[in-house]
Amino acid sequence: MAIPDWILQLGYDGLDRGVVPDFIVRLAIRALLRQRLREIDYGSLEVNHAMKMAWIEGVKRRTTIADVPEKANEQHYEVSTKFILSTLGPRAKYSSCLFPTGNETLEEAEVLMLESYCQKAQLQDGQDVLDLGCGWGSLSLYLAQKYPKSRIIGLSNSSTQKAHIDATARSLGLTNLDIITTDVNTHDFQETTRFDRILSIEMFEHMKNYQVLLQKISTWLKFTDSLLFIHIFCHRMTPYHFEDTEDKEGGDKTNWMAKNFFSGGTMPSHDLLLYFQDDLTLVRSWYLSGTHYSRTLEAWLKLQDQNGEAGLQELQADAKAKGQDPIEGVKAFYRFRVFYMACSELFGFDRGQEWGVGHYLFKRKNVA
Repeated sequence: MAIPDWILQLGYDGLDRGVVPDFIVRLAIRALLRQRLREIDYGSLEVNHAMKMAWIEGVKRRTTIADVPEKANEQHYEVSTKFILSTLGPRAKYSSCLFPTGNETLEEAEVLMLESYCQKAQLQDGQDVLDLGCGWGSLSLYLAQKYPKSRIIGLSNSSTQKAHIDATARSLGLTNLDIITTDVNTHDFQETTRFDRILSIEMFEHMKNYQVLLQKISTWLKFTDSLLFIHIFCHRMTPYHFEDTEDKEGGDKTNWMAKNFFSGGTMPSHDLLLYFQDDLTLVRSWYLSGTHYSRTLEAWLKLQDQNGEAGLQELQADAKAKGQDPIEGVKAFYRFRVFYMACSELFGFDRGQEWGVGHYLFKRKNVA
C-alpha cells in the first residue's frame, strides 16, 4: 500500500529538522533497501538478464555523457568546502576507503586505498597522469607528492574544488599538479596532451552513456600500453538509475536520495563496464566488500557529529551568502547526516555482499 503524501512530507520535514531518531531512520532505510531489491528482481535469471541488456542498450542511445552535471555540484561538490572537510579524513577522500582488518583509523584507511590505486594502476614516477573527476584532490595531491617527476592533471566540474586543491598544492610546494574546471560532456584535450595513466574514482556513477565516455577517454591515452583505472561503487548484479520523478504526474515521492543527493545518478552493476569495450579492453577487475565503504561512511558521520556546531553554523552562513534563508543550511546539515547513514546501511547490507566497490583496469585496443 502506498504511503500517503502527507505522511511522507511529515517524515521529510522531520529529517530536515533532525528530530527523527537515528535508529528509526536506519530501520526505514533498511526497509527501503529491501524494497529496492524487490524492484530490481524480475523473478528469474533469464528475465533479469534481459532487463539488464535493455538497460544497457538504453544508456548507449543517450545523447549526453552526463545528464545534469550542475546537480552534482549543487548537491555535493560546491557545498561549503569548510563543512565537507570537517566530515572527511585528513586527505579529504570523498569516496570509499580501505579497512583490511576493520581496525584502521580513517586516516590509515584513506592512505591504504590510495596506495591500492597506485599498485593496481601500475603507476611509476615520471608518468603523465590524469585524475578524472578529482573531487577535493585526495588522489591528485597524493600522486603529486608521491611521484614528484610525474605531471598530474585533475579534472573537476567544480570551481570551489579547484580553489581548495590549488591552495593545498601551494601550501605543500607542489609544482607538478594542474587542476582544470570543466564539463566532461564537452571537454577535450589538445592532441599534444595525452596520458600514460588515467584514474577515475567514483565519477562514473554521475555518467550515463559509458560508450561515448570511454571512447573519449581512449583517445586521451598515449600508447597501447597506457592504462585506465576506474573505481566505482556498484550493485553485485543489476544496474539502475536514480530518478527524481517527484514533480511529475504519478511520480515517486519516496526517492529521497535521487532528489537530494544523486539526481541523474547511476548505480552500476559490477559487470557493467564489461559491456563497453569497443575502444578499451579489460585487463583485470576486483570486487571490494561494501563493508569498507560502510566503515568509511560511519567515520564521516562521526566526524560530522563531532564538529556539528561549527558545521551547522558554516552551512547556515553558506546559505545566507548564496542568498538563501539560513534554514536551508540547517536542512543541508541534517540531510548530510541522513545521506551518510543511508549510504552506510546500503553498503553494509548483507555484510557488504549486495552493494560494494568495483575496481577495473583497462588498456587501449590495438590500433591497426
